[in-house]
Order: sequence, then C-alpha cells, then structure tokens
Amino acid sequence: MLEVQNIEVVYSNVILVLRGISFEVRPGQIVALMGPNGAGKSTTLKAISGLLRSEDGEVTRGRILWDDHAIQNRDADDVVRRGIVQVIEGRPLFRHLTVEENLSLGGMVYENGRHIRDDLERVYTYFPRLRDLRKRVSGYLSGGEGQMLVIGRALMAHPRLLMLDEPSLGLAPLLVAEIFEIVKEINRKEGVSILLVEQNVRAALSIVHYGYVMENGRIVLDGTAEHLAANEDIKEFYLGLTQLGERKSYRDVKHYKRRKRWLG
Repeated sequence: MLEVQNIEVVYSNVILVLRGISFEVRPGQIVALMGPNGAGKSTTLKAISGLLRSEDGEVTRGRILWDDHAIQNRDADDVVRRGIVQVIEGRPLFRHLTVEENLSLGGMVYENGRHIRDDLERVYTYFPRLRDLRKRVSGYLSGGEGQMLVIGRALMAHPRLLMLDEPSLGLAPLLVAEIFEIVKEINRKEGVSILLVEQNVRAALSIVHYGYVMENGRIVLDGTAEHLAANEDIKEFYLGLTQLGERKSYRDVKHYKRRKRWLG
C-alpha cells in the first residue's frame, strides 16, 4: 500500500532533515512513528502528503510508493485525490465557520460533495459531541473538540490512508484515551489505514499494530506494539520505567542520550 524507500528530505537546499528512512503501512494497519521533538516525524508525513513544497522542502533521494506508484514531490491536491489525507498538527480550522461547515468543506474532496449529508451522519456516529456542537463557530471549541473536528473533517474525504500528526498534543489524558479509542474504532469499522505521529508513546502503543522509533532523521528501532512495549530501551527512555517496572525520576531520565544503546 504505502512504501517509503530510503528517502532523504532537504529544506531550502541546505538543511538535511530525513537521512534515509524506510518503512511501510499495509492495508488496514495502524502504524506509529514515535520519538522526540525534532526527530523528523512531521517532516515524514509532509513528504508523503505533498505539503513539503509549501515549506521549501523536497525529497531529494529515495521513493514514496502508493499502490506501486511514485508520489514523492507531487502536489498535495493530487495526493489527496489518491486517498491520502493528513490531519496537521495544531488542529487548524476555519475558525469563523461552524462545526458543520468545517466538516462539509472536508466532504467536497469526495465526489464533489455529493454525499455530504450521509457523510455528516457517519462522522457524527463516531463523534456524537460534534452533532451537539454542529452550529457552534469552531473558533470557540475546546482543544479536544477541535481535535475531534479535524479528524472528522478528514474522514469526510473518505481516505484510504489517514495520517494523524500529534493528536494528543495539549490534551488531558482522559481525552487522549477517548480520541485514540475512536481512532481505533474507525480503523476497525472502515478499514482505513492509519499512520500516526506521536510523542506519547504509551498512548500510541495502546492502539497500533506496528511502530517505528525515529531520532535525528533516522529510524532507530521498529517492531510490533507488543515487542516495543517490552523493549527495555522503550521502557526506560519513553515510558519512564526502570527494569523492575518502577517509575524513573526525571533526574534519571534527562541524561538518557548518553546511554541509549542505539546511539552507541
């Protein structure tokens, strides 16, 4: 389905951000790209979705294959028409429009909006709160409501691959759990493949089938959710646990880079 083959990304013809990463997302999978700020996770999504161009970025080496067709450096609208939709970090909305107007704009991508009424009902099934708020101007939504809206707007386009960039950012743990359960339900019911970028490793591993850990523009570790959750490095450096399963103090964790086995 999606194959990223040894890609490098350069910004402004100078700054090398991705340094030869490879991974895949198979049909029906939830796959996570995890790691700290600056690892290159969001750049990876933008390389796939075609949004690099707006930031003077370019895939300079390697290929991105979607259904065996190369899509690297294509325009974003072409990528969307092929069934790949990205939910951008920060929950960008048309803040002067209502919830339902935002959703309806997302639906214009699919068959020129001919099924908007049916698709609104479909989205409201996953996000009942949006039905209650459908007439509210979106600029007055809470962070959690805004996150539900941007995911719902993406669903209106009937994606085959839904890419979520930091959906837990700035949200309370209970809201994060609720949204991740809905994402899992969307994957199960719709068969939509999901590529999730997330710093909250614990939340990501609760729903994904497979994960990749990125640092400094490279993939340093990968495996199934079960394999990664059991990995001692993941426990120590991302879940904050000792080998005995106890919580580590910040003092112990903050110098982690000197001890990571994959940085040796």
